[in-house]
Amino acid sequence: MKNIVFAVIALFTFNLSAQHTISGTFTPAEDYTWLIAYRLKPGSQVYVADTSIRNGKFTMNIPEDALPGTYRLVYAVPQKEYNFDVIYNGKENIEFEFDSDNGASYITSQENVLLHTYLKRLSEVEQEIIEYYNTQGAKEKTFDNITQRLISFQNNFEAKSEGLLAHHFITSNKPYIPQKTEAVEDYVSHKKEHYFDTIDFQNSVLQSSAFLTDKVANYVFTALPLGLISKEQTEEEVIKNTVAIEKFIHNLDPDFKFHMYNDLWDYAVAYDYNKVSDYIYNSSLKALATETNNVEIKKTIEAHNRLRLGALAPEIVWKKGKELKKLSDLEDAMNYVLIFWSSTCGHCLKELPALHKELKDKTNIKVIAVGLEDDTVNWKKESSKLNGFEQAISLGKWDSEYADLYDIHATPTYYVLDKEKRIIAKPEDDKAVIEFLEKIY
Repeated sequence: MKNIVFAVIALFTFNLSAQHTISGTFTPAEDYTWLIAYRLKPGSQVYVADTSIRNGKFTMNIPEDALPGTYRLVYAVPQKEYNFDVIYNGKENIEFEFDSDNGASYITSQENVLLHTYLKRLSEVEQEIIEYYNTQGAKEKTFDNITQRLISFQNNFEAKSEGLLAHHFITSNKPYIPQKTEAVEDYVSHKKEHYFDTIDFQNSVLQSSAFLTDKVANYVFTALPLGLISKEQTEEEVIKNTVAIEKFIHNLDPDFKFHMYNDLWDYAVAYDYNKVSDYIYNSSLKALATETNNVEIKKTIEAHNRLRLGALAPEIVWKKGKELKKLSDLEDAMNYVLIFWSSTCGHCLKELPALHKELKDKTNIKVIAVGLEDDTVNWKKESSKLNGFEQAISLGKWDSEYADLYDIHATPTYYVLDKEKRIIAKPEDDKAVIEFLEKIY
């Protein structure tokens, strides 16, 4: 009997010790209410756990069978923007303090303390190299001292991290270290040439993290020639860098490649590099989206491309009596406002009359109001009150032709066009429409 009791206690104790936690604080406390943890996999992520954040504090229990790896902690929406990654090795608790200005600082967790200390100090040492090149007349001995410290620093952290998951990231992040003093042009050129020397793209730990994507994105968008160059020249260089990375990733899993190229496309859009985003999509991402059956992302990208600022607005056709009218045929206006609305939408019935009143005397602005409707009954009643607008209807509401063509997910949605019918603004509401038009007149 005693042996049985002892065995039960031992089992219970083992189970307790096998379960670990992620805990800490979020500041300012009132901005955070919930935390979700996902384990990253190559090109995807899986849910692990979640917990509430109360008065800025939380403790999340990690399931006993949770696998080691990189975990993404999501603390707000949209999830793609409001998250950060931690290393969970299955052997230790993780505690950190997070604030909106500085991100996470780790209190416990050998893995995360070591990695974040490494990254912080590496940045400081590399900053010394930048300062060296910015200082006229610096002595070679100073440069040699910096590089020797960098070598010692890298070797020290590689030794400290031996046997840890952090070791994969630290060894793969080894920077280019010159063997002797170099002119700044040579240093920049060699840094780019040797950028991928220590990175193993087949490493499963690296693939199950954001490391490879971040390193590739950093190369593509920042490994640029010295000196100020135009946006057009910058885009050409970025495209060259995009071509260059293919030799490193060509044999990776298609799903992983798809998500890597999708992230690069996101960066290009954020930089407003239309040539780059188009190149990424047409040369790689489109085919990968089809191959990996990422239909919705492909559809989202194509909607963005046809509706981005500067794009010619997609054609809209409607009947006015017996006359067939087209957006492309409209003339005699300096600007056009497209409104996608519904006669059963409360916000629409408030905003459209207000906009109608503001624009009624502005002959150089034409408004085309496209009703996304289930039928014509209520639309005829409400649209008749807005006789200063061109009125079109698209039956099928959210599944209608123009809801799909203009990627409409809420009503009212506004687009402002120039004289040539190119999209120049996407105001959030009627007041924003007026504010934008007032700025250009």
